Amino acid sequence: MSGGTRLSISATLATFLATCALLPLVDKSTWIVQAAILLVIQAAVGAAARRVPLARALTVTVQAVVSLLLLTLVFAREQALGMVLPGPEAIRHFGDLLAAGGDDVSRYMIPAPLSEGIRLMLVGGALVIGLAVDALAVTFRSAAPAGLPLLALYSVAAGLSEGGTDWLWFLLAAGGYLLLLLAEGRDRLSQWGRVFGGARRPGPGGRSPMADGGGALAPVRTGRRIGVLALGIALVVPLALPALDGGLLGPSGKGVGSGPGGGGTISAVNPLVSLQNSLNQPEDRQVLAYRTDAEQTADLYMRIVALDEFDGTSWRPSVRSITDVPSQLPTPPGLGPDVRRTEIETRISAADWYAQDWLPMPYPASEVSIDGRWRFEQVGRTLVGDHGQTTRGKQYTVKSLIVQPTPQQLANAGEPPADIAREFTKVPESFPDVVRATARKVTEGASNNYERAVKLQDWFAAEGGFTYNTQVSAGSGSAAIARFLKEKEGFCVHFSFSMAAMARTLGIPARVAVGFTPGSPEGSGRYSVGLRDAHAWPELYFEGVGWTRFEPTPTRGTVPEYTQEDTPADDPSDSAAPSADASAAPSAAEPSTSQSCSLIERKEGGCNSAAPAVVGGSSDDGPPFGTILLVSLAVLLVLVVPMLPMLWRRRIRARRLGAAGRTDADVVGRTLAAWRELTDTAWDHGIPPDDSQTPRGTAARIVRLGLLEPDAAESVRRVASAVEQVLYAPQPRPVAGLGEDVRRAHDGLRAKVSRRTRLRALLAPRSAVRVVWALSERGESLRVSARTRWAAVRSRPSGQQG
Repeated sequence: MSGGTRLSISATLATFLATCALLPLVDKSTWIVQAAILLVIQAAVGAAARRVPLARALTVTVQAVVSLLLLTLVFAREQALGMVLPGPEAIRHFGDLLAAGGDDVSRYMIPAPLSEGIRLMLVGGALVIGLAVDALAVTFRSAAPAGLPLLALYSVAAGLSEGGTDWLWFLLAAGGYLLLLLAEGRDRLSQWGRVFGGARRPGPGGRSPMADGGGALAPVRTGRRIGVLALGIALVVPLALPALDGGLLGPSGKGVGSGPGGGGTISAVNPLVSLQNSLNQPEDRQVLAYRTDAEQTADLYMRIVALDEFDGTSWRPSVRSITDVPSQLPTPPGLGPDVRRTEIETRISAADWYAQDWLPMPYPASEVSIDGRWRFEQVGRTLVGDHGQTTRGKQYTVKSLIVQPTPQQLANAGEPPADIAREFTKVPESFPDVVRATARKVTEGASNNYERAVKLQDWFAAEGGFTYNTQVSAGSGSAAIARFLKEKEGFCVHFSFSMAAMARTLGIPARVAVGFTPGSPEGSGRYSVGLRDAHAWPELYFEGVGWTRFEPTPTRGTVPEYTQEDTPADDPSDSAAPSADASAAPSAAEPSTSQSCSLIERKEGGCNSAAPAVVGGSSDDGPPFGTILLVSLAVLLVLVVPMLPMLWRRRIRARRLGAAGRTDADVVGRTLAAWRELTDTAWDHGIPPDDSQTPRGTAARIVRLGLLEPDAAESVRRVASAVEQVLYAPQPRPVAGLGEDVRRAHDGLRAKVSRRTRLRALLAPRSAVRVVWALSERGESLRVSARTRWAAVRSRPSGQQG
């Protein structure tokens, strides 16, 4: 098999292995067979074009045209001319498919159904990446840059995938790239062999390593060892880093890390990434099914996790310690004995496709019965899967409390404990003043925190003129909250985040809970919870009652009984009941409401209140800092990595043409360094080295092939004469001006080549392969040295060991 054929096969295999990382994104894998067949045909066309041979640019063009014809045959043959020629109708059909695919990607959760549009995006994307890899690695003989499109393909898949086998896709993609690099290295060695570098050391028994091909194979063997070692490091090292528990390849959202004493921590990750996607699903897939002995289920929210840390950019769970799940969960913090409560039992079944790290259950749970590896986080009262444990297909039973405080008890709540007040009233220093001012204006006239909380809820849910819309961007930072208060359009994320943040500015401890509303009955006492029941709501802390749910989102969920206007209180005139201006609007733009219209009717869109119509969305507060940092690092990597050969070449040139030496050894070393620089310069400009030539013959060859002018040709000959003098003269003599001679030869060679060759000599010099050879030789030398020492140790008599 020729080197070009081997390289073409390796490039196709590398693309296919990287494409496999896209398999978890859709529910069917039939598209990978189509992609593999088309990749093979694309590579075969490239191999045939190179054998003709065609110009490199023309070869890539032919491959691109054939790829387009193949895609037309597979996806648009009914609209094409002769089933393969893409006419206007076929192009229009491609546009419609891509638009539909993009819409499907934004609407469906992973794994998405394999629609025709998504299939075109997957197969077409694989062909585009395959064309780029084949062009770089095979047509232009530069395998290293071919890693960039492979990395882009893998990064897209890894960024979207939520499975637990990400390490397998990484191993396949990295193994394919390593195979491609080894194939290119073997091809280069077979073409060029070893360049001029002085006499080689004899091998064992006085034989030359080149005699049996050992010199040619050593870099390959060492390269394989280096590659395997690098893959091992990439997979194993992240496991040892505390901040990357489970590694970069662990399951998405993995929340548990080990710790002393069987404890550990739950990591601060954000489960809201897919909440908006869940609300916008065209199909309301069932997530949970449950049966309960509760008399009514209006307050039976399936709570997943509490977001209690707000840094001005987003809300997220704090990093907290976790323990084993106790048989009886502790009493909820802050819940006093005089508050009415009822214990209920709920039996829950999770769908086979629903894999969530946190366990959805009613709040506050008092006892949980479930198999598997689960841990308990006491502050948020959540259960989190331990090292890959998820809810997929789980059946479990939860005993929980229905807490029914009265408005009087909430109004008479005392000051919260210092630690709760300190942690759960934090807002960043950069928090917009307009949010603080709006909170004070909305709650003006309230005499206690309960009244303030009810006024905030009423304003968001009915009196503030807000519109419920799931199509707007889900920004959660300070700027997004300020924009939401101005534009008054959003969904549960905006309402809950804004109310919790405003409550904190008023000194009320607050956090945001994420989970599902109670769902809908299916008959026979069974209830179903779907994707569209995904929800977020604020929880506010009142001493004596504990964390208490509020519902500011219009048309979503249910208004808690203890916040409704018609809830009887111990004393109607007491400040515990919402005051007459509890629903006062802070803006003249708000619609007027009849005094006889209840909050529930207004929240559900009655009484001429603002009905939640779905309208166009608004922008969020920009990408998070982490995204900006990763994108910046990726851009820096893309810019710097291609420049490494150029930087290495400039550094080597400066070292070789440095100051003159003083001793005989310095004279010899400097002269040979100048000669090496001259031959490498010729190599970079398209004149490969030839070890069979003497220095004088090499100089004549460079002058002839480089079409050098007399001055540059004379400089080349002077350097060659200096090399012969230091190699064969009894007493080496320094020769002045070698550096200038090499620079003059460089300018002469540069003036005679095309602009493309000059650009390659600058950015991707061929002589940079010496780095690979140097690493190979060093590895081989270390291996031989270690083997020699080990043989010497074994040959010693037993009494001399030690």
